[in-house]
Amino acid sequence: MKKLTCFALAFAAASVLAVNAATVPADNNIGTWKLNVAKSKFSPGPGPKSQTLKIEAWGDDGVKYVADGVDAEGKASKWELQAKYDGKYYPFKGNADADMLAYKRTDANTVEALTQRGGKETGKTVIVVSKDGKTRTLTQTGTNAKGEKINNLLVYEKQ
Repeated sequence: MKKLTCFALAFAAASVLAVNAATVPADNNIGTWKLNVAKSKFSPGPGPKSQTLKIEAWGDDGVKYVADGVDAEGKASKWELQAKYDGKYYPFKGNADADMLAYKRTDANTVEALTQRGGKETGKTVIVVSKDGKTRTLTQTGTNAKGEKINNLLVYEKQ
């Protein structure tokens, strides 16, 4: 009887884990991405000379994001954040144009991001991972820290 009870409990636990795994959608943003400067467009320019994003899963429905690169002036840059896909604002460290970011995921390949600086909305970014999972494209609009309108297209390639 003890063996049957243990088996039943183990089966029930495995079933719950399988159901939970099935209900958490894939996130194709996870991984390491390198900016393809030649395919990207920055208005106003110039854009960064290089950037590598490392995106990891964080919690049940969020990401931990670190971006290392070289800005347009040749200086090292680093941005960091941890955010859930719940539409709430989270601290965005190292970015001159925004100090808070809110993510909302549409599906495994599409994310919308809103940014704020000092409590004021500064921009919107639509992030789309290609169906083959090799390209991550960001379309950014808004205003930078200098008050200039931005209209950027950033193209990242999976590493």
